[in-house]
Amino acid sequence: MRVGVLTGGGDCPGLNAVIRGVVRRGIADYGYEFVGFRDGWRGPLEGVTMPLDIPAVRGILPRGGTILGSSRTNPIKIEGGIERIERNLEDLGIDALIAIGGEDTLGVATTLTEHGFHVIGVPKTIDNDLSATDYTFGFDTAVTIATEAIDRLHTTAESHHRILICEVMGRHAGWIALHAGMAGGANGILIPEVPFDLDEVVGWVESRFKASYAPILCVSEGALPKGGDLVTKDQSLDSFGHVKLSGIGEWLAQQIEDRTGNEARTTVLGHIQRGGSPTAFDRVLATRFGLNAIAAVKDEAWGTMVALQGTDIVRVPLHEATDVLKTVPIERYVEASAFFG
Repeated sequence: MRVGVLTGGGDCPGLNAVIRGVVRRGIADYGYEFVGFRDGWRGPLEGVTMPLDIPAVRGILPRGGTILGSSRTNPIKIEGGIERIERNLEDLGIDALIAIGGEDTLGVATTLTEHGFHVIGVPKTIDNDLSATDYTFGFDTAVTIATEAIDRLHTTAESHHRILICEVMGRHAGWIALHAGMAGGANGILIPEVPFDLDEVVGWVESRFKASYAPILCVSEGALPKGGDLVTKDQSLDSFGHVKLSGIGEWLAQQIEDRTGNEARTTVLGHIQRGGSPTAFDRVLATRFGLNAIAAVKDEAWGTMVALQGTDIVRVPLHEATDVLKTVPIERYVEASAFFG
């Protein structure tokens, strides 16, 4: 069997571990041949490939990013895009495709499955917002990096008696902010699921100063004030229709500084969260996903995605991953709010 592999969307710590698991088991146990598609869906759309064999995956376990490259190419928005992919896969003799990605990448994979092609999905997103899986690899790394940043911000905040805001990723789901904020001892956490009251946030800040400590706030990039709009970099959209978020931390810092008279600064972690070597947890989870994804190919479990439920890797229908976004339940946010202010 000739199996194609692609990684789509934003890069993520653990992608190389998935690829390694797929290839090592697929060749050693099943005798499969692999073709790597370059740069997400651009690879099968344009027929751009690279060799993917055991020498190609040696030493990649601890490496961040993806040896296949990635992009946000959306073939559904290109006229005849899905048909072009189907023709290229047929011309290359691809019998099955393993698509590793988040909501957008797996959405395209679902469409390809509906057209009758043999696809297996692997969930990937540092935001941890895919349904049907308890965790996605990359999330633990992102939280670890954000937590370390907050730990470091505490010391400079105390030294200068200033408000420090740490802006983390999270367009529609605040999992990174919730976990990093709790782990780092933030005095306030703002997430997209719960529009914030600016007066309440200012109250947290003033309460912290009264206790002779400097406030730290952890904010998702998609957080928004009650009755307000998302803060965006500009009005341009990517190929999947997403606006470029940027600036909620700076906006919030200015508002708080104007209201309290205390200096406020913002640190935007941005792509630092998704770069570099994956944590041990993410390496293990990604490896298990890869091993089980190629096992799903062997079993011809087409149209499924591997997922973590409890401590088990299971198979779920691809559409379950993308039908509904997995957001932070209100009870989890209430739990964290015990430490606000």
